[in-house]
Amino acid sequence: MSESQAEWALSRIAEAGMGNEARIELHDYREIATTSGFYDAIVSVGIAEHVGRERLPDYFTAAHRALKPGGVFLNQAIAEDIIPRPANRDGLFIEQYIFPDGDNPSLPIMLTAAESSGFEIRDVENLRGHYALTLRHSLGRLEAHHDEALRFVDEATYRAWRLYIAGSAHEFSHGHIAVYQTLLAKLDPSGEIKLPLTRDDWYARNRSCFD
Repeated sequence: MSESQAEWALSRIAEAGMGNEARIELHDYREIATTSGFYDAIVSVGIAEHVGRERLPDYFTAAHRALKPGGVFLNQAIAEDIIPRPANRDGLFIEQYIFPDGDNPSLPIMLTAAESSGFEIRDVENLRGHYALTLRHSLGRLEAHHDEALRFVDEATYRAWRLYIAGSAHEFSHGHIAVYQTLLAKLDPSGEIKLPLTRDDWYARNRSCFD
């Protein structure tokens, strides 16, 4: 949905000489529902948090419809604790300054919505520790490039995002939020999927694709 990100991605594809092998399209996620049974695999990173828990069934249904029978869907999303969210979140720092209308449903809510859309849950991996480490590195690099950052944003914006990154690192470190990669499958009529039996085999196959 970001034109600047699409332009950046197109430039990277051109630099890699892969113009005939990859393409970038700007779409609302709901538009892929029109390409029924088209994709072997779908990867979604950081979209579910912007969909909202009330629309998760629509989100997973769109992905399920777009997959070929036997296809797989990798969904990565940040999730809150199971503790219910406050009814009024308008006063939260992140709501006001970073991600207005964002929503981080708990893992059970996410998985229930996926299953209700027809997916089989094949694997769930918690990357909370990885995110905490990444955010600490991000914070250090942002602080080291403070003057450079001010060429693009004002001091108030810099401080807001510095606080957001630091606070997020704390939240991930202490288990208040997590990030999950969930592998979902659309079974074909015989119950088969195009997926090796073990996680090691998945990684080995993915590595071979890039060798």
